[in-house]
Amino acid sequence: MADVYVKPNPEFTREVIEAGGDTLNLCFQCGTCTGSCPSGRYTSFRIRKMIRKAQLGLKEEVLPSEDLWFCTTCYTCYERCPRGVDIPGIVLTLRNIAVRQGYMKEAHKKTASFIVNNGHLMSLKDEHKALRKANGLDETPPTVLMYEDAMNSVKEIIKKTGFDKLIGGD
Repeated sequence: MADVYVKPNPEFTREVIEAGGDTLNLCFQCGTCTGSCPSGRYTSFRIRKMIRKAQLGLKEEVLPSEDLWFCTTCYTCYERCPRGVDIPGIVLTLRNIAVRQGYMKEAHKKTASFIVNNGHLMSLKDEHKALRKANGLDETPPTVLMYEDAMNSVKEIIKKTGFDKLIGGD
């Protein structure tokens, strides 16, 4: 089997740093993050590898990677990092870059479409309204669902930021 050489892209590393991953190059690969990671206990996720690939500019190994979405941003890695590397912040930066470049899971698009369509992560069904009322609560929870001005603000933000287009909405 032939060795595969992947050419590093220093521009990608620079992009990550400039987009919010400014502590990326502080990481010296001690492995504390991976050893601390709750997701890593149950999956093949190794955050240290993701950070190293970003440091090396291995864009085509980072952005389409399933591993990019395993991080729960619990901040355990950050709290234990001896160098103060903001790993969850770097992960979020990488996810933002990935999404802008078209790497987004269908499940994430579906969840995001709820926000676009409802201003909220879930719609309010009649059975939920009835259950709330039966328990002495207002039929509508005090979220954007209850406040038309807030709902309009959410929709305006979605439109101005292009979030609806980003997830493939109308």
